[in-house]
Amino acid sequence: MPYTDKTLTCADCGSPFTFTAGEQEFHASKGFTNEPRRCPNCRSARRDSGGGGGYGGGRPHREMFTVTCSSCGKDATVPFEPRGDRPVYCNDCFKPAPRGGGGYGGGGGGRRW
Repeated sequence: MPYTDKTLTCADCGSPFTFTAGEQEFHASKGFTNEPRRCPNCRSARRDSGGGGGYGGGRPHREMFTVTCSSCGKDATVPFEPRGDRPVYCNDCFKPAPRGGGGYGGGGGGRRW
């Protein structure tokens, strides 16, 4: 399907901006069905301010800590500061325990949140 440039109006600043044929093709390849509502400048400003939806929208930056895996000794990055009184594992070594039984109340042994 051939795409042609479209002129859209930004929902934030009201300025016209061009939604190019290349951008439309990219959107379609990603499965996006809605046209952009904001011009590139307003999108950038919104992204930089941490507003809006999408991945991590509005969330503060999470501090990560480098630790040594208690099982294999590899370096691992975790989103909490280890206290030293419990083992910490890398992604490869940390696997949830198999859940016992089916349904509610299972057979124990599972991780508790």
